[in-house]
Amino acid sequence: MRVLISTAGSHGDVLPFVALGREFASRGHEVILYANPFFRRYATDAAIPFVPISTVDEYSSLFGETAEGDPTKAFKRIAKHYAEICATYFQAMKADVLVGETITISSSLLFASRLLRETDGIPCATVHLAPSVFRSNLSPARLVPHWIASRTPMMLKRMAWWSLDKFFYDSNFNAPLNSLRTELGLPRVERIFRSWIHEADCVVGMFPEWFAEPQSDWPKHAILAGFPLYDHGAQIPLSQNLDEFIDAGPPPVAFSAGTATAAAHGFFKASIEACEISGQRGILLAHFPEQIPTSLPKGVMHIDYAPFGALLPKLAAFVHHGGIGSTSQALRAGVPQLIRPVAYDQFDNSSRAVRLGVAQEVLPKQYAGRTVASALEKLTADSPLRQRCRQIATRLADCNSTAVACDSILSRLGVTPATLQGTLRVSAERPRT
Repeated sequence: MRVLISTAGSHGDVLPFVALGREFASRGHEVILYANPFFRRYATDAAIPFVPISTVDEYSSLFGETAEGDPTKAFKRIAKHYAEICATYFQAMKADVLVGETITISSSLLFASRLLRETDGIPCATVHLAPSVFRSNLSPARLVPHWIASRTPMMLKRMAWWSLDKFFYDSNFNAPLNSLRTELGLPRVERIFRSWIHEADCVVGMFPEWFAEPQSDWPKHAILAGFPLYDHGAQIPLSQNLDEFIDAGPPPVAFSAGTATAAAHGFFKASIEACEISGQRGILLAHFPEQIPTSLPKGVMHIDYAPFGALLPKLAAFVHHGGIGSTSQALRAGVPQLIRPVAYDQFDNSSRAVRLGVAQEVLPKQYAGRTVASALEKLTADSPLRQRCRQIATRLADCNSTAVACDSILSRLGVTPATLQGTLRVSAERPRT
């Protein structure tokens, strides 16, 4: 079977789909990954054929323009980007379709697969990486710092969802999607985040039930597979400089604003101050080095990247933005978390980690040196919290979520061993279009 996988966004958005691609390829399927060329090497390392969409410059520009600390402005910029690239993804994937021998897989906000399902009848699966995409009145996801909750009166919940759809989603997502749908001869859709976003042959949530319990008003056909926990370079040891730094003293604290921002100067400045005040040693993780001061105090170092699977278990604590990838990797490592959510799914992920008893939260407006130093002192001294971290890490030790997701997608999309054998014979005889 030919499996077309489309994804966009930061490392945390893309790497889980690389993991899915590897799983499908290991089962004999022909996989093609569509993503920004920034991620070409990740596909190459996984031996997955790659189709570049957009440019590396656009990738860097996108996250350089994303407003740090302004969730509405940040999401508008991301929405604009996804609208701009949707047609390109659609055309690139359509060119690789083998009728009757193709399935597609896409992330939440990439709509090309669902469009191909309508225009060409290509079976598709939608993979949601975080629970915030599932709209619920019974247990609403936290979409901004202060949002409706389970106890909020139903009338207010309905007003909140209506306002969000009417004044934000309609202009930023519905309008550009419907413009493209008109070009493709498809009818308009309304309130896409209410139900249309889940209209696929298979809907997979890449998180476990104990992290986000399914609600009775979630889509009935959704399957929860567990955290993907794919760590590119997981088998690669830490650099010599980083290893030596870690071994030179007590366990350090790592600070990450996520790979989806190049404007976190204030975050890293406050993090450095927190280290100086608390006496903690610090590791600053930043793909965009311009965010880091040119001169760092003793006991603080900057690195561009390190595999979380190797780094996080060696830390005293992990301070991060609450992306689902960072949150789940920290859960697997059993490390206490201080979460500073900024936008997207981060507020909801942070709330869930706090409810598990393994994290504390500091909002961007409160993220200052003394505040962070005090929070880290409490976090690292909390023995019951560290025990809860270890318990959750044990639950994630043998996670096989990509296999579960792959099984679910193949089953729901009707791909059987007999189907696969037939596809392999045809693929061997027919060149790729």
